[in-house]
Amino acid sequence: MLIQILYGMLRGLVSLVAPDAMMKELLAENMMLRHRVAVETRGKPRPRLHLRDRPFFAALSRMIPRGRWGVSGFSPKTLMRWHRGAVARKWTFRHKKVGRPPTDPVLVALVVQMAKDNPSWGVWRIKGECQGLGHRIGATTIRTILRRAGIPPAPRRGGSSWSEFLLTQAKGIVACDLFTVETVFLKTLYVLFFIHIATRRVHIVGITANPDSAWVTQQARNLWMEGGLRNVRFLIRDRDSKYTASFDEVTRGAGARVVKTPIHAPKANAFAERFVGTFRRQVSDRVLVLGRGHLLRLASAFEVHYNSHRPHQGICLQAPESIGFEREPAPFGEIRRRRVPGGLISEYYEAAA
Repeated sequence: MLIQILYGMLRGLVSLVAPDAMMKELLAENMMLRHRVAVETRGKPRPRLHLRDRPFFAALSRMIPRGRWGVSGFSPKTLMRWHRGAVARKWTFRHKKVGRPPTDPVLVALVVQMAKDNPSWGVWRIKGECQGLGHRIGATTIRTILRRAGIPPAPRRGGSSWSEFLLTQAKGIVACDLFTVETVFLKTLYVLFFIHIATRRVHIVGITANPDSAWVTQQARNLWMEGGLRNVRFLIRDRDSKYTASFDEVTRGAGARVVKTPIHAPKANAFAERFVGTFRRQVSDRVLVLGRGHLLRLASAFEVHYNSHRPHQGICLQAPESIGFEREPAPFGEIRRRRVPGGLISEYYEAAA
């Protein structure tokens, strides 16, 4: 808009100063030559044009004969193009945007969150939930938002995912697994453990060099008799051949249902696999195991540390045996250190406790 005003003012000023046609041409030609010199002094070897230069040359070119346009240093074709651009900008107006107003980004984020939190909800279910909160949004708009977020329609999203199943049923889920430890004499020892998903409490139930189905079944039976499988609804295990029908029968006798993980899918039993990694990093990878008795002492001490003292991220940095317990800050002068198991791990406690 400013360039258009300057364009018109320049032509009007020249006409006012030089009413005569000849004087008008000479004045316009003189102004063009002076401005050309000013432009050429801005940069070498090529002059630098500013945004205001083009309408200036275009306006002056309309006041002198076409044959003398060469004094500007630009071809007639260039001057005509600049003039057409000035005319086009004159007739260009700002138009109001038509169509639907954009959807509030906060509402878009809410729709995406609802779809992620509730895999079985369709477009109309999400629309009704938003309407219940006082937000009006069309079903087509919701469908477009979900498509852009990469979320498929509800029928293909299916039911709850495996992680959601573990989260909602965690209080009644126990996972079990076997892992190996190599002794200093290259003898392989097998460790069987159970872990409660909700509390992260671990039961290391047995260590042996020759695990078979009878041994695994007996360890599960011992844990059941001690109350370790009380109030358990699901038991997650892999498809190892050591878990036979007798093992599953003990589990069903405790009122639990056996859930088998897919083949070669360690993430399906992620909590047990995480405990195995923790045990390796903090115990078996830092000490030379002499034999079964040595490993049994290390595992028992680590089990006590894991359940009673070690903070867990999944339960808000609490220990399994202290969930929901808030203690007063310990005086700095009363804080002591002890090493477990076998001096591998440090524990800090209040001396007066």
